[in-house]
Amino acid sequence: MIDLVWLIPAFPLLGFLTLICLGKSVREPVAGWLATTAMAGSFLSVLIVFIGMLLEKNENRQTVFTLFDWIPAGDFKVDIGFLADPLSITMCLFITGVGTLIHLYSIGYMHGDPDFNRFFTYLNLFAFSMLMLVLGDNLLLTFLGWEGVGACSYLLISFWFRDPSNATAGKKAFITNRVGDWGFMVAMFLIFFNFGSLQYLEIFDILESNQIAKTTTTFIVLMLFVGAMGKSAQFPLYLWLPDAMAGPTPVSALIHAATMVTSGVYLLIRVNPIMVEASTWSTGLIAWVGVGTALFAASIAVAQTDIKKVLAYSTVSQLGYMVLAVGCGAYTAAIFHMITHAFFKALLFLGAGSVIHGMNGEQDLRRYGGLRSLMPITAGTFIIGWLAIAGVPPFSGFWSKDEILAFAWNKSPLLWIVGVITALLTAFYMTRQVILTFFGKPRYLDAGDAGDAGDAGDAGDAGDAGDAGDAGDAGEIKPHESPWTMTLPLVALAVLSVVGGLIQLPFSSSTKRLEHWLEPATFHNETHLHLSSSTLWVLALLALVSVVAGIGIGLSTYLKEKIDKQIFEKTILNNAWNFDATVSRFMGGPGSKAFAAVAKFDKQVIDGAVDGTGQIVKKTASILRRSQNGLVRTYALGIGIGAIGLLIWFLTRTTI
Repeated sequence: MIDLVWLIPAFPLLGFLTLICLGKSVREPVAGWLATTAMAGSFLSVLIVFIGMLLEKNENRQTVFTLFDWIPAGDFKVDIGFLADPLSITMCLFITGVGTLIHLYSIGYMHGDPDFNRFFTYLNLFAFSMLMLVLGDNLLLTFLGWEGVGACSYLLISFWFRDPSNATAGKKAFITNRVGDWGFMVAMFLIFFNFGSLQYLEIFDILESNQIAKTTTTFIVLMLFVGAMGKSAQFPLYLWLPDAMAGPTPVSALIHAATMVTSGVYLLIRVNPIMVEASTWSTGLIAWVGVGTALFAASIAVAQTDIKKVLAYSTVSQLGYMVLAVGCGAYTAAIFHMITHAFFKALLFLGAGSVIHGMNGEQDLRRYGGLRSLMPITAGTFIIGWLAIAGVPPFSGFWSKDEILAFAWNKSPLLWIVGVITALLTAFYMTRQVILTFFGKPRYLDAGDAGDAGDAGDAGDAGDAGDAGDAGDAGEIKPHESPWTMTLPLVALAVLSVVGGLIQLPFSSSTKRLEHWLEPATFHNETHLHLSSSTLWVLALLALVSVVAGIGIGLSTYLKEKIDKQIFEKTILNNAWNFDATVSRFMGGPGSKAFAAVAKFDKQVIDGAVDGTGQIVKKTASILRRSQNGLVRTYALGIGIGAIGLLIWFLTRTTI
């Protein structure tokens, strides 16, 4: 059963090729159902492999299935092979499961779009690339999938490329990720130079048997972290992710919840034996970058007015929690939060898409209000997602976030404090979003109530209403519930957001199912908590108090209106601390001039030196070629001169 692992990426690849070949000959719903069926087939394949792996003993839950030799070049050899172990199969489970629900949702959401077929073609290719990333048994194959999701993200984010802002957002994502890709490539070069292989299991065996310098492993980890910063949107390479809202909402759910943004965290966990051998300051740096990014993004989300921008910065913040866990050596906690985040963040994005669909493309939170009774399924499921991400027990987010905070305290109380403040802000801004959207008086009937558009126009998602048609005048907005193809995934994800925490409960060793499952992939490299049960209870209680405080402040501000909302909705927060604008100004000013100077130096100095060398050789050769005239007497004269020269040289070197 485990040998059927090749079917997992084969189904979305087959779906992509089928849609490419059929082209526009397939009418609208059929293309969506073909793509969704391909993803469902991939999910069923994962379930078969998962069951087969469960039937094996713990030590046998790691196998490599090789399809064929990809690059045989002397001692260098790279295969197209799949590493099936608990880590990769866990990733595949929620990638294909959540991905199938998003595909199904998209059938209703993208109804009426003239490029309906092209959209699902890209979705299947994206899923295939992500599965190759997590299943690859070597770094190069992982990098192939890594670049694949990067290319597909460009295609999907700029799907409505006729809008310049959408096209710009796609290019921004593509270029920003290239910075991270540089770090990944440097790490690969270092690994091959020091280990002589790119195969994960071979690298780990060599690392165990041979002593590799700590400086080498540290530098490799840092370069891999640069790659992870790009894909998993850590400061300062997070800039692309908020602008990724320009794509259709299902794309936002797919990229932000279950696939692309988790690949950086996955990469760091995959190479955990190298992480363990690196210097402690490097893992400490990873932890601080993670928790700093979490707090930074959460503070920005507090003042956003676009429903999807709030969730975008929330994703950056939650990814910061996962990176914090990796820096603390809590690999299971990172995967645990990755899984629960896939559930509730996909739910929230798809719920936001349902609201946008029902509001004829409107995305400004200030134009919502009172939608709870008009969109009951969307509202009910969205509220479940809110409680899960806020960390309210017994919803899934509480268990995963609490475990990360416990490991943060174990490493440094300062990390825990920043993490708890972030949890408070998360509860606050998600409460704000829920109240502004589903409670209070309806504001969509009053065109002037929204005030200035703020950043709502930046999202480029106004045309994202699917079959809702043009938004029309404000008075024409008639909120309505979405079709079943959109609400069914919401209900399924809501259930998972409630029960998802059951896979890893902290009460005893027997309830830590995910930890025991992942042991073959983490090689017992997990950091162990050195905290008493009473300390853990106190930490959990304090974290819960921060969540209750955040929700309470949010309710007092936006529902009961006892606190002035202007205290939180600062312009500088709405503008993301002006960091993005500052980077844009630099890149368009001094940065552009610097790049132009580098290009000029390359053309005139580097290329000039190469071209100059060629010209010198050419001119020297043109002079020497005159002696090659084909006349025997010329060659005889040359031989004579050479003989005389040799005679003189011998005479000057002897004492005769």
